[in-house]
Amino acid sequence: MRQRYKPWADDYLKEKNHIALENPSLNKGKWSSVFGNENPIHVEIGSGKGQFITGMAKQYPDINFIGIEVAKSIIVSTVQKVDEAGLSNIRLLNEDANDIRSLFADNEVEQIYLNFSDPWPKNRHEKRRLTYKSFLEQYQDILPDEGQIVLKTDNRGLFEYSLVSFSEYGMKLVEVNLDLHAIEDEKNVKTEYEEKFSSKGHVIYRCKAKF
Repeated sequence: MRQRYKPWADDYLKEKNHIALENPSLNKGKWSSVFGNENPIHVEIGSGKGQFITGMAKQYPDINFIGIEVAKSIIVSTVQKVDEAGLSNIRLLNEDANDIRSLFADNEVEQIYLNFSDPWPKNRHEKRRLTYKSFLEQYQDILPDEGQIVLKTDNRGLFEYSLVSFSEYGMKLVEVNLDLHAIEDEKNVKTEYEEKFSSKGHVIYRCKAKF
């Protein structure tokens, strides 16, 4: 996603630090207290400009959503969406998800969304893919038994790689959908990339896998 420098981003995020939390690792094991309830916690890694996570939060008010986005110039757009919509069941983290165990305790997250993640197509970059085994190890720690990962992408190579990675790790494939939009899933919340790519005729793939 193209990033444009926004000199006001730092000040804005500090002003909205009830949405974009500072020092989120301090909340590890305490996220229910942050939200003030015991509702399930779902995490989106790479939340972009926030169309998906805000749409999900509106559709599922009894679920707490946490979006992780490393790009400060992008996450401010999500903060604006959350603030304007008055959504109390979203928190945002301007963090790198490479060490997600520093943010969440064991079994603290119920579901993880990987939406249109960077496919890192070169073999030498395999370890950077968010479905590489070292990431799966971390996800397994923060998810409970039967915890689920939901992957959406238009990149067939990443999709096929992820299916193999999930299977080799011993995960159960709950859904493998080779053309998501063909089934007209009314509950599917589209991301910005999803709308852009599907409008160009790209097929959207989705899979759901459990540990």
